[in-house]
Amino acid sequence: MSGTTAARGDLGRWALNVYAALGLVYLFTPILFIVLFSFNQPRGNFNIEWQQFTLDNWKEPLANRALTDALWVSLKIATISTAVSTLLGSLIAIALSRHQFKGVGPFNLLLVLPVTTPEIVLGSSLATLFLSQDIVDFGFTTIVIAHIMFQLSFVALVVRARIRGFDWTLEQAAQDLGAPPFLTFWKVTFPLILPGILSAALLAFALSIDDFIITFFNSGSTVTFPLQIFGASRVAIPPQINVLATAILLVSVALLLAGNLFGNRRGRSTEGT
Repeated sequence: MSGTTAARGDLGRWALNVYAALGLVYLFTPILFIVLFSFNQPRGNFNIEWQQFTLDNWKEPLANRALTDALWVSLKIATISTAVSTLLGSLIAIALSRHQFKGVGPFNLLLVLPVTTPEIVLGSSLATLFLSQDIVDFGFTTIVIAHIMFQLSFVALVVRARIRGFDWTLEQAAQDLGAPPFLTFWKVTFPLILPGILSAALLAFALSIDDFIITFFNSGSTVTFPLQIFGASRVAIPPQINVLATAILLVSVALLLAGNLFGNRRGRSTEGT
């Protein structure tokens, strides 16, 4: 009987591993094609069929001026919105995790709503808000405001998940030893929740670079990287799209590896002390 149970357990683990492997293949196949076609030399305007291998695309990754300008706009928007949303979202997460107050339940619901609401609803709602108020023209500023709005929830939820297991008695111990509140936060709390803040910032940055629907409703005449690709795809799909996308992917992977390396070194140094 025990042998049958063990066999079933092994079969279940094997099936789960196969299922996980198929899921990873499904997720990474499009990324593989993006990287692969960055080395393709297309015939015509559309880089959708493999012709022959070339490195010429990587020699001139910024050859398409419109695409490069749009990427620069997206990077500026992502940098500004990520900085603001990371700061505000982290403070919200700390406040919700550390203090209990009336109305915390509805506030938690409001925090989750931007994550669960369809982007087309958020985009059209924000566009209606900007139109009704008539305070700022559609463009760079409205995109930044819109991105901060939906990034804020993601940052707060990620940082809050990191803080959930935080031992607040560490702060009390530091204050008992004479540390003022700000020094306690800077020397004790902040280093411990920093990995969560960095993870939230990377997620917010990726969401901003990738966003199309919300940006489409609030962009005005400003063209971001996803909007440029969408508009150009009707006429041409140059290989520089794949080159720049691959470059963004490589930078993201490098940042993740650097973050993991930093976290592992920090964990080993903490264990050593």
